[in-house]
Amino acid sequence: MIIEAHPTGNSVSRQLADGLAQANLLTEFWTCLDYPADDRWLRALPEALLRDARRRRLPDSVKPFARLQPARELGRLFSSRLGLGRLARHETGPLSVDAVYQALDRRVARRLRTGPAVSGVYLFEDGAAASFAAARARGIRTFYDLPIGYWRAARRLLLEEAELSPAWAATLSGNIDSPAKLARKDTELALADTVFVGSSFTRATLAESPAPPRDIVVIPYGSPALPAGLAAPARRAPGEPLRVLFVGSLGQRKGLRYLLEALDRTGPGFELTLIGRPPAARCDPLAAGLRRHRHLPSLPHAGILAEMSRHHVLVFPSLFEGFGLVMIEAMACGLPVIATPHTAAPDIIRDQLDGFVIPIRSADAIAEKLTWFADDEDRRQAFSARARAQAASFTWSRYQAEMAAALRSRLTTAPAR
Repeated sequence: MIIEAHPTGNSVSRQLADGLAQANLLTEFWTCLDYPADDRWLRALPEALLRDARRRRLPDSVKPFARLQPARELGRLFSSRLGLGRLARHETGPLSVDAVYQALDRRVARRLRTGPAVSGVYLFEDGAAASFAAARARGIRTFYDLPIGYWRAARRLLLEEAELSPAWAATLSGNIDSPAKLARKDTELALADTVFVGSSFTRATLAESPAPPRDIVVIPYGSPALPAGLAAPARRAPGEPLRVLFVGSLGQRKGLRYLLEALDRTGPGFELTLIGRPPAARCDPLAAGLRRHRHLPSLPHAGILAEMSRHHVLVFPSLFEGFGLVMIEAMACGLPVIATPHTAAPDIIRDQLDGFVIPIRSADAIAEKLTWFADDEDRRQAFSARARAQAASFTWSRYQAEMAAALRSRLTTAPAR
């Protein structure tokens, strides 16, 4: 039996917990918040707050196993709205994301030291050091989820990018983590018996660790269940622009500079929509791009899927990504995807069949593939149909079954420590 924990209960952690519950492998799921089944007393909240709260809803199968620690996370969520953003300042604030992760890690560590006997604990990056140490002391297997590539590989690439794109350097927030936080990441890796990743790219980055993990498992994530009636993008009429979509945080780690430059080179006949929040740091070329193109700061998930269904192609030019769920979601909606190999693209896209895998930092390659789609609607339609079929093979139920099988097999064998 396994204890799983994730402070914010993101989509991957919820899907995993649901799969473990169905496989009778879940003992407890520790998180900060869960949207209640009876929400009458919450409906008076402003719509934006209510929408954010609903994203925290745990699957019904997981609710009986939930152990909530809400105080610090609620403080983090409300501090900025109350003008107390300094309390959530990166790493140092008592209500920062880092403080929330570490507080839950310490609480799970206490549970492992004094609670019921379990066989394994499954934790996520930045929230595992104390719990893994406690688990090791009791002979409990430690399972680690690394959602994005290894930090040394990220630091090397993003520092290089800051030199190549100085006007965008302020948006490369991953370069500001303290030595203490980076050392904690290495401690977590060293204490992990098995590391689970969503892509071959993430696995490859672990080669830059001073002590690469012995047991790394790649299991790609799943595509969403689409709302009833959501159709694939309609056939483009003659003369209709190619509608291009990007979804994600609007910083240079996502390769936004190269996408905007590509659209400058393609000329008329293309319309770009950017969905995502811009960083707090000033970035003049990004601000100019947001003025030139359609920008939607935030949408509920159903709204993002609806936008996907009205566009013709997704571009995801990320420089450093653990997976990129928007790619498989877009494919499920019938969008061919243009993405880099520094994502899960090589694991989920069949290059030149349902999308293209292009080099990082290449505005020319993006512009070329967009023009290729724009010039022939028949082949874009063929890519669209194959993208939907490919996405259908990457379901969350497949992810859950593969994760349960991988964990079960390791619970019955001694770890190589």
